[in-house]
Amino acid sequence: MITVTPTLSIDEREIEERFVRASGPGGQNVNKVATAVELRFDVARSTLPGDVKTRLVTLAGRRVTAEGVLVIDSRVHRTQAQNREAARERLIELLKRAAIAPRKRTATRPSRAARERRIQAKKSRSAIKALRTKKSSD
Repeated sequence: MITVTPTLSIDEREIEERFVRASGPGGQNVNKVATAVELRFDVARSTLPGDVKTRLVTLAGRRVTAEGVLVIDSRVHRTQAQNREAARERLIELLKRAAIAPRKRTATRPSRAARERRIQAKKSRSAIKALRTKKSSD
């Protein structure tokens, strides 16, 4: 089990990792060893609560496929283990952000004084603009 928050954890079996050859640093090693990691997490079939799934899909954006699979690619490091750890850290970070429920907005109304200040500002602006117009000589 991977612990995301004290109340939220995911099973490691829900994560699928595929290793591919990476471009970038590594010399000849790049052509021989598959160091890049493609981490796949099926959001639709996961054990996450429904509201967390929805927020996760929204946060992930283009990284979620049409089938509802979150794909995280890591090819920053030269070793497979470091890339694997980096991909998992990015998944956990996304899950932590998705686990935070947005605060409910409480409806407020502007005070009477604020409304009057707004109207007064509009009137003064109108007066300034009225001075710019040419007066017609009838």
